Amino acid sequence: MRRLARHEARWLMSLVWWVGRRRAGVAAGDRALAYAGAQAALVYGLTFVCVVETVGVSALLAGMPALHAVTLVADVYTVLMMLGFQASAVTRPHVLGPESLLLRAGARRELRIPLERIVAVRYDLRLTQDAKKGDGVLEMAVGGQTSVTVELAEPVVAVGVLGRPEVVRTVRFHADDARSAVRDVRSAVEAWPDAVADGAEPGDSVTPV
Repeated sequence: MRRLARHEARWLMSLVWWVGRRRAGVAAGDRALAYAGAQAALVYGLTFVCVVETVGVSALLAGMPALHAVTLVADVYTVLMMLGFQASAVTRPHVLGPESLLLRAGARRELRIPLERIVAVRYDLRLTQDAKKGDGVLEMAVGGQTSVTVELAEPVVAVGVLGRPEVVRTVRFHADDARSAVRDVRSAVEAWPDAVADGAEPGDSVTPV
């Protein structure tokens, strides 16, 4: 229940950040890798349908105040949830820092990968319904697709919304500008030993949420 409550709080807070044009967890010098564009049309389309349905049901139940109030609350919450789904993706992008790559799936999942564990990263466009999933593969799809594949030297543990741990060696995620994301991650991985030599502390653990 605590994990579900945290998830709820994240997407609700994301609506506030969205209105304020803020992003969570992107520090000065970090590179934000956006991924919300792939799902925007679908989310806005579904939100429009929910709004139309809310207006229609409200008109039909105008003569039944109690039932009208219950359905109105449920419908408004559904609209907020749809907008929160998009807001959390916009305000919680993937983040490439000097020591780690933080991958996100809106308010649902975070996975921080130390750069020293990355052995390969490539542009790899896949549709989730066609992708072959094997042991140790984590897909963080957006709009039914992934576009970047990261292979790890050592496994990391990813934890889902409900707390189920998953050991992964390969992570597939989506970025709106996937080719640029691949170049940036490669550059960061290549520069990481120099950053450590200059005094940066290497990330020696994974902290998923």
